[in-house]
Amino acid sequence: MHQVYLSLGSNLGSRQTNLRQAIRLIDERVGEVTRQSSFLETEPWGFQSDNKFLNAVILCQTSKAPREVLEVTQQIERDMGRKQKSISQKLPKSPAHYADRPIDIDILLYDDLTIDEPDLKIPHPLMRQRDFVMIPLREIKDDLK
Repeated sequence: MHQVYLSLGSNLGSRQTNLRQAIRLIDERVGEVTRQSSFLETEPWGFQSDNKFLNAVILCQTSKAPREVLEVTQQIERDMGRKQKSISQKLPKSPAHYADRPIDIDILLYDDLTIDEPDLKIPHPLMRQRDFVMIPLREIKDDLK
């Protein structure tokens, strides 16, 4: 089994319900969710919006390869009402690519792998710049405390 840390964010609709539904779907489709941070309310990052985000990080045990995890999490986003991400949205983003969304799921870490492909970068290239990722990640990943 592989350990994958996923970042979750929602700023549309019932944010808490969206996060809980995403966690349930990840547990069903990706693998067992074994750790979950508390929910953290934050201001939008990289764009202007009146809608605050609710963020969390989870640890999932999976037998899926990194690309499979990406495909499944993107399908979960679509199933929950998120519009399709373009390749440019998966790369370090310009402010024009950020928008309000019911759910966002990003792969932060997958075991100790480093992957640098156009649409899949692990570790997530912007995670250390984002308190809304690092605060909940430190809460559940002991070696980052």
